[in-house]
Amino acid sequence: MPVYSMTGFGKGEAQGESFTITSEIKTVNNRFKDFKFRMSSLFNSQELELRSKLDNEFRRGSFDVSVSYKKVDKGDVNFQVDPKKVEAFINLMKPVFTKTGTTFTVSPTEFLRSDFSLDDDGEREKEMLPLMQKSIDAAIKALKESRAQEGGKLVSKLLEHLAVYEERLKNVEKMKGDYPEILREKLTQKFHEKLKDIQVDEGRFLQEIVFYLEKLDVDEEINRAKIHLQKLRATLNSTGEIGRQIDFLLQELGRETNTLGSKSAHPEISSHVVEMKVQLEKIREQALNLE
Repeated sequence: MPVYSMTGFGKGEAQGESFTITSEIKTVNNRFKDFKFRMSSLFNSQELELRSKLDNEFRRGSFDVSVSYKKVDKGDVNFQVDPKKVEAFINLMKPVFTKTGTTFTVSPTEFLRSDFSLDDDGEREKEMLPLMQKSIDAAIKALKESRAQEGGKLVSKLLEHLAVYEERLKNVEKMKGDYPEILREKLTQKFHEKLKDIQVDEGRFLQEIVFYLEKLDVDEEINRAKIHLQKLRATLNSTGEIGRQIDFLLQELGRETNTLGSKSAHPEISSHVVEMKVQLEKIREQALNLE
């Protein structure tokens, strides 16, 4: 089962003896499932079945479903005029001409248009409903293929962002070994500059520095971030519904990244952390489209 995007489009068409039915389904992201139907009242009886079919095939998304039909041009060989439609047209137009004093004339050929054809609702429905189901099935199949293609592209893009995050994290890990010594020298220098005329137990001061550095240690955050990264990469390389799993792992990664940033006073480390946050946000935004 591939990874599906919630963005996609599918179109299906089915042609019968008298009608051609066209179904189109457009989808965008949604936390849940939402359906909107635009179709002739002829198909109202099929809406529940259609909704159930979409509900079984897809897990999340907002679905805009359109079903339309047109008559097959057969040269009007079997064309039959509906007298009621002709009579209604004449009754509608004749008073208008009479009121204006204009002679009302009409050519019989004008009633050979499809607007005046004799409808057989029973036969029409008997032919159109199976065609509608066929066109919907084709549209659903095309939609699944479209969402699978978009899902594959999204996953590739997310893995690119993840690789940038991992590279920045490696840089932070390399620099963290130098950071305590840099900070120790900086604090010691400040100590001698500010307190040179005051007697202070330097041993006790160094203990305080060690205690302060322990509070700024980021080993735990880096290790936890690595674990979340492994899980996230495994999720992106898996199949099925991964959108909600990604969202959870991004929350955990964001927590560790924020802690890294708050503990670091080193400009280069801070720069890497900012870029890590940028990559997480890009992953979060694009992952919203995954089912």
